[in-house]
Amino acid sequence: MAKTIVIKQVGSPIRRPKEQRATLIGLGLNKMHRVRELEDTPSVRGMINKISHMVEIVEEKG
Repeated sequence: MAKTIVIKQVGSPIRRPKEQRATLIGLGLNKMHRVRELEDTPSVRGMINKISHMVEIVEEKG
């Protein structure tokens, strides 16, 4: 079973650089308080680290 990570958007993309907004969309988040369950890969972790001020890790499974 693959490891998964649950992330939640807690910050607004308003007045953020275009790259950070694109990273949010790449993670499947674009509105406040949306929750996504994604596979825990180095690329996903890098995207989360890039916008760590706008998302929080809710749960790590597996």
